Amino acid sequence: MAESTLAVGADARETLKVLALAGALDGRATVSCAGLADRLDVSTQTVSRRLRDLDEAGLVDREMVSDGQHVTTTEAGRRVLEREYADYRRLFESDRGVDLHGTVTGGMGEGRHYISLPGYKEQFVERLGYEPFPGTLNVDLDAESTRARAALDGLEPVRIDGWEDDERTYGPAFCWPATIALDGDESTDGGYDEAHVVAPERTHHGQDKVELIAPDRLRDELGLDDGEGVTVHVEGE
Repeated sequence: MAESTLAVGADARETLKVLALAGALDGRATVSCAGLADRLDVSTQTVSRRLRDLDEAGLVDREMVSDGQHVTTTEAGRRVLEREYADYRRLFESDRGVDLHGTVTGGMGEGRHYISLPGYKEQFVERLGYEPFPGTLNVDLDAESTRARAALDGLEPVRIDGWEDDERTYGPAFCWPATIALDGDESTDGGYDEAHVVAPERTHHGQDKVELIAPDRLRDELGLDDGEGVTVHVEGE
């Protein structure tokens, strides 16, 4: 899913990176304005302002202490760095795909409703080449893949346009070609290679989940039950 992003300038991203390298991404880092000023090659006044701005934007949490500040990167700050990471992967890595690991879980039935709407279904047929089974396969990602999911922002998606009917407006969505395999299945014919990860442009889902569509019911095709581990290899269009 490509969610709505907070506009963060280059100075803020650089400061977030330096804080992360100091340990703020994985926990609480103790930093001083003087030390950060040396790392960033700016004045202590500039560092103080940047830290205040990051705090007010909800990208870090701060606590003033006698020897400096305790700084922790928030989830919003982590997402800024993950998007930066995705951009550099897009620039330098020849393998444009990303592997996501997780477990199959039940959904709330929303996928079936939206996949079946004519404004989406017609575009799926036109742009993906098939009419999806009316429902999605939901996968809860493990911690490492939750972080790696940001790399999808660096892959070119198939765009599904927003549309409206007499009652409401429906937002756009993105689809990425995907192959699904059961964890531990090393056979050459044990996977499914005509699926897509689908994500609305704006969603209430967190970064720890993906939803997949396909022309078939994936649970039946792969013999999947809730709690089974799968690997989803996602590529750009």
